[in-house]
Amino acid sequence: MEKEHPRHADLVDEKLVYWHFMAALIFMGASMLGGLLMALQLLRINPFSGIELLSPGRWRMVHTNAIAYGFIANAFLGVLQWVVPRLTLRPCYNPRLPVLGLNLSWAIFWAWQLVVASTAVGLLVGQAQALEWGETPVWIDPVAQLGLLLVAINYIPPIARVQGPLYVSLWYFLAAFVWTFLTYAMGNFMPQYFVTGTAAGAVGGLFIHDLVGLFVTPLGWGLMYYFVPILLKKPIWSHGLSLVGFWGIAFFYPLQGIHHFLYTPIPMFLQYGAVISTIAVELVVATVIFNFHATLRGSTGALTTNLPIRWFYTGMFFYFLTCLQCAFQTTLTFQQLIHFSDWVVGHAHMVMFGVFAMWQLGMMTYLIPRLLKTPWYSQRLLEFHYWSSFIGIFVMAADLITLGVFQGLSWSSLMPWEHSIDISIPFWAVRAVAGILMILGYLAFVLNIIQTYLASRPAPQEAAVAAA
Repeated sequence: MEKEHPRHADLVDEKLVYWHFMAALIFMGASMLGGLLMALQLLRINPFSGIELLSPGRWRMVHTNAIAYGFIANAFLGVLQWVVPRLTLRPCYNPRLPVLGLNLSWAIFWAWQLVVASTAVGLLVGQAQALEWGETPVWIDPVAQLGLLLVAINYIPPIARVQGPLYVSLWYFLAAFVWTFLTYAMGNFMPQYFVTGTAAGAVGGLFIHDLVGLFVTPLGWGLMYYFVPILLKKPIWSHGLSLVGFWGIAFFYPLQGIHHFLYTPIPMFLQYGAVISTIAVELVVATVIFNFHATLRGSTGALTTNLPIRWFYTGMFFYFLTCLQCAFQTTLTFQQLIHFSDWVVGHAHMVMFGVFAMWQLGMMTYLIPRLLKTPWYSQRLLEFHYWSSFIGIFVMAADLITLGVFQGLSWSSLMPWEHSIDISIPFWAVRAVAGILMILGYLAFVLNIIQTYLASRPAPQEAAVAAA
């Protein structure tokens, strides 16, 4: 007798998925506002001049922290509430916490919003730590660390109870829960309390890069291995190749972080090791990209007819570009030219928005109508969101990367510092315009969600009849 599978309604808390998405979009709005203020400041326009709490330097940190911990982390937590139970056929470990009167999953949701909002407040009142991506105030770190532990407790038990071979998505998820907990502890506690000098710099470099490589990368690719076969209605081209990608990232990625600090007092053998492992990861990434494009073969029409698929493969395109760019920019020769320039800013935007935000916006495009049980209010708004986001991030990244080369040439030729500022102004203006285009796409998406939500609600007369 065939075993009966549990119902979707018994596995997935759809309301929780939806609210994680809404929280993610609120923080994305805050991040975009911070980015716009910073872009205007570079053009010598400061609408809050003289107000220290709203100074661009503080908003810049809100901009980066809100997109990493507010948008990307929230969106991942929401999607995982949908994917993990459906892949394991078991609900997340979700005991009721008597002190809070909440189940664990909802306690994590509220705790995460509190951590991100408190971080923003702490940054605005001047409590930032001097560590890139680790600016969170000291008193937030233990709470965030506890939150990551609860996330692991929430998601790992259903995966651990799976019998037989694990699908590659679950390999990525398991690794991400463990790596993220360890990476956050390494970056936020070791330089603060245990190591100093160049050792602290080396740990900081590992933290910066591992936050991308061991937190968002495994979760992002794990979700791609889940959604792409479902939307294309075919299996991934090679399961063996997918495991090559997983183990390649697991082996090479943790060694890369010191490439952020080339030409520093950090021992050269560590710098050389970081350069070699960075180039090796590009080869691994090539196998992953090939696997997904081989899966797409025979279904390329989906790129025009299936919007979530278009978001996903656009993110893969940017992922390949960023890794290829990384393989070049980590060489000692190239670093001499682009270090401290806007090349790095363009690279960071392409990674965070061009790859991971694009994947998550694609997942939201796929899931929100299913959560609201209503089709999208407007396909034209969806298309506008995609094209404004794609054109905006493409122009912004190309603009800043090109500017970085000019800045590096100006500095290496020993021109006066003001010369590099003068040549940067037109590029910074283009950057601001590209950012405004991305903001318009974001507003179109939010408007579409609001209208879709309103359409999903029963009319007052229907509700009265249903209640009678």
